Amino acid sequence: MEEQGATTPRQAGSSNPAHLIQYITAFSVAVGSFSFGTTLGYTSPAGPLLVSNSTNGSLHLTTVENSLFSSVLNVGALVGGPLGGLVINAIGRRWTMLGTVVILVASWLLIIFGQNFAMLVCGRILAGLYTGVTCVNIPNYIGEISSPDIRGTLGTVFQLMVVTGILFSYVVGDFMTSWRGLAAVCAIPVLIYAVLIVLFVKESPIVLIAKGKLDEARGVLQHFRGKHYDVEPELEVLRQNQEEMSKTKTTLKDLKKSYILKPLIIIVAIMFFQQTSGVNAVLFNLNDIFSSAGTGMDEGLNAIIVGLVQVLATIVATFLCDRLGRKLLLILSSSAMCISLVALDVFFYEKAQDEQQAMDTLGWLPLVSLIVYIAAFSVGYGPIPWVLMGELFTSNVKDAAGAVGIMVNWGTSFFVTLLFQPLQDVMGPFGVYWMFAGFCAVNCVFCILVVPETKGKTLEEITAYFGAPTNSQDTTTTTTTKSQHYDNPVFIIEQKEEENKLEKSP
Repeated sequence: MEEQGATTPRQAGSSNPAHLIQYITAFSVAVGSFSFGTTLGYTSPAGPLLVSNSTNGSLHLTTVENSLFSSVLNVGALVGGPLGGLVINAIGRRWTMLGTVVILVASWLLIIFGQNFAMLVCGRILAGLYTGVTCVNIPNYIGEISSPDIRGTLGTVFQLMVVTGILFSYVVGDFMTSWRGLAAVCAIPVLIYAVLIVLFVKESPIVLIAKGKLDEARGVLQHFRGKHYDVEPELEVLRQNQEEMSKTKTTLKDLKKSYILKPLIIIVAIMFFQQTSGVNAVLFNLNDIFSSAGTGMDEGLNAIIVGLVQVLATIVATFLCDRLGRKLLLILSSSAMCISLVALDVFFYEKAQDEQQAMDTLGWLPLVSLIVYIAAFSVGYGPIPWVLMGELFTSNVKDAAGAVGIMVNWGTSFFVTLLFQPLQDVMGPFGVYWMFAGFCAVNCVFCILVVPETKGKTLEEITAYFGAPTNSQDTTTTTTTKSQHYDNPVFIIEQKEEENKLEKSP
């Protein structure tokens, strides 16, 4: 029986971790985020087929039912986010992934064989549950298995695969004439995901340490770092960090403290503004938007172009975040979204006044506006809110604050996507886009006046900005806060690795 916290004698080994296994594992779990993306993109091509009943099936949706079909995914995600935070710690990251596979397969089966509206809604709720848990589980897992030198690169894979999954749905949907057939094709990636989990994914070493399985954690860490790499310094830091985490659990009551409440208000506002920009309403209904524009251009092709731009912009965002800073990207993103939505609104307004003249002179504007809109969102308001949620809070606060942020995000998304079509009926398309543009304008002002810049700042500096008390007695915590990664023990690990190099040098 191994004594808790015991360490084995250290042996000389390579000072640099191997990367191949980490890349393979990260890609394997990222197929789960690709599957998440297919659920987001599915309703854009499937919605018009369900409403028009072009396949002459027995199931036909009204526009109101289609709005609910698109938006109810957010209800599942609203539950799945907080639930995921509990489940991944209770049964581990790997078993959670396998469990979500069952959920998403059940979701697609309900849609494929759906005989009534209730079955379709249940399928979308299950897809949302998968989405919420996956949003919590996969980014955590990738961060926990990655070595410090490639953690940033691997961390971008999640969002990139999500938008690639959305693009996949758009491309396949452009060739499919059946919403059932489209659902069947979209179910294939999650089956591949299940196979990859079984073949390549091992449990997170942090979970194993939390369960007292130190020998098993050592073996897993050795698997990810390579057989010649000395994992003992990193393992010891992870063990110490886990002990600290178990002593400093934070409850929802602690969020009332002013130095926690202030950044929490900022995160809640940013998550609210992210969804009131209308992004999910646009992505869920992209084909309908182009159809209502009536420019004569192929709706499916336009959606594919916008989806491709989203993928490319997400790649660009990975290089801009640490160069331009979070605050500037949020300001530029919200400004560009506001301008593009106003331009889209101008088209629909002109179309309502004189349809033929609008088509002749501004027929190009809907596609260009939505390209700018999606690109602006993808480089700023897509990734940055999640980055800030990891930077404004310490590890012991992050679970509780993250649960609040996720609930606000998905809750707002539900109401925005649900009301998108009804509001167009009441206000007209130009009225809805004016509303989204207005939210983006207020959002821009909020970012200028309230949101702090966190680029290049330590956790200690960020929390001090909000008035947090300093704790000079806790040297471990103070040292850890000097890390550029804020919420993990990377800085300590790198220091120990540097010491190892000096010890081994002649």
